[in-house]
Amino acid sequence: MEIKKIMVLGAGQMGGGIAQVCAQAGYQVILWDIKEEFLSRGLKVIENNLDRSLKNGRMSAEEKNAALARIATTLSLEDGQDADVVIEAIVEDAQIKHHTFAELDRVCSPQTILASNTSSLPITQIAAATKRPAKVIGMHFMNPVPVMKLVEVICGLATSAETNRLIVDLAKTLGKVPVEVSDYPGFVANRLLLPMINEAVYCVMEGVGTVEGIDNVMKLGMNHPMGPLALADLIGLDTCLAILEVLYDGFKDSKYRPCPLLRKYVSAGWYGRKSGRGFYSYE
Repeated sequence: MEIKKIMVLGAGQMGGGIAQVCAQAGYQVILWDIKEEFLSRGLKVIENNLDRSLKNGRMSAEEKNAALARIATTLSLEDGQDADVVIEAIVEDAQIKHHTFAELDRVCSPQTILASNTSSLPITQIAAATKRPAKVIGMHFMNPVPVMKLVEVICGLATSAETNRLIVDLAKTLGKVPVEVSDYPGFVANRLLLPMINEAVYCVMEGVGTVEGIDNVMKLGMNHPMGPLALADLIGLDTCLAILEVLYDGFKDSKYRPCPLLRKYVSAGWYGRKSGRGFYSYE
């Protein structure tokens, strides 16, 4: 099977980044979302990213224009019927993902591979919503997608070896480094990362340090490029909470219990950068 056309679901931070790297790698891309304004905003972010690469000398004007020309937008899942691969990057909600994969299973060719960019939800459960579990796989990109090299590749219980091989090869053509991990809640990246973020939130709640102080400890003491609280704001506090809920529910271990302060911020609509307020203010 030769991959030529890729449909990306979700024009937000992750989906837009995935669409961008796919287009830059020469694939025809269909970018889907539920509202035209989301698609317009996503395309604008992609164009801004490519403009920065152009100004920094990392690509030519011809390469930029060619990449943009490879991206088409749509509000209809039906337009993915002839896609070779669909990469889902929508909200981290199990029920919504299961419904979406059932719809994709209905409209897409039987040969289409359905990949999820889920950051924590079991691929086996997502695959169970379809009649093609052998062609369902996890393809977890890191944020920001155009910059970060890692892609976690996660096989469900029924994912075929051929599907795994094709997605590993696809990740490589996108300039990424695929790492194959097992289908456990949070996989590897978020099973390690989210407890650290959660503990940083507990440090804020308990008055152990200021937000800036806690981030500086990790940046200056542990050589992290970004502090855990600033990173949580970048990821989205609602997404962090959702991942912790999956870990807590999946392992029934109190070490994954979400900090009450994190719940409070999410309840207040303080999601981080995307809402203008999280542990830091972005207004």
